Order: sequence, then C-alpha cells, then structure tokens
Amino acid sequence: MERKILRLGDPALYERSQPVEREELEGLRPVFQDMMDTIRAVRRDYGFGRAIAAPQIGVRKRLICMLTDRPYVILNPSLEFVGEEKMEVLDDCMSFPGLLVRVERYRHCILRYRDENWQEREARMDEDMAELIQHEYDHLDGILATMRAVDGNAFVMKG
Repeated sequence: MERKILRLGDPALYERSQPVEREELEGLRPVFQDMMDTIRAVRRDYGFGRAIAAPQIGVRKRLICMLTDRPYVILNPSLEFVGEEKMEVLDDCMSFPGLLVRVERYRHCILRYRDENWQEREARMDEDMAELIQHEYDHLDGILATMRAVDGNAFVMKG
C-alpha cells in the first residue's frame, strides 16, 4: 500500500530512529511492502526514486528499503567510509520532490546491515550508490539533505 511521505518541515523528519529488534521483524513485513509500493508511486508521479527511509513515512525505525537491481530491506545499517575522497552531487529527496540540494558525500563506503531474514550482510557502495545510502542513512538520524547543503546557493528548483 502506498504511504503518505512526510514533507520538508515536518518535525517527525528531524527525530532519530530506534533500532529494529528481532522480535519486531514479522510485524514490520507489511511496512517493507508499503515502502516498496511508495517508491514505485514516487517513480510514477515524479520520475525518480530508488530508496526510502522509514522515518519518511512516519515509522521511527532504523529501516531503509531500496529498489535498484532488486528490492533490498536494510535493517539497523552502519556505514564505514572508505578513504577521504568526496564528491559533490545534486541530491533529490521524496520529502521535497521539487528541490535539488548540492551536498558533499563520500565517494566510497561499506554498508553493514541485517536483511529481511535477520541475516547479517555487508556491501561496498561506490559513487551513486554510496551517495544514495548516505542520504537514506541520514534520514535515520533526523538529518535531511537541506542540512548538508554546501552553501547558501546550493538549492535548485526542478523544472
């Protein structure tokens, strides 16, 4: 089921999310599906969207769903940055679909997490995937791309 996405300025977007506990896993399965459906709806309505963090739909859990080459459920992620190399990107967000924000992100990182079966996973993320996971990870800590803007001129309205 497609969920309503909280918009820029909603106080709930700035709150830190709580870890997912193993015993919550079964109860969260409908949320995983709702998050995937919401990604598809944003793609339909706005033409972008690869991932969403649970806080964006009002669920304060450390949960990210990604829809790239296949669906991914990412529970309790941690990030380790590889090297010091950074890149500047124009970041978009489902919580402010008409706005792009120029931010600086690490070019490479290691993502460690549990999947939807509570299995431990690890993946190296590079370039655009590294940017994506850093963006979603920030949501879990109540940080929006607007808070990471490189300067006061870093905002661009989409055409």
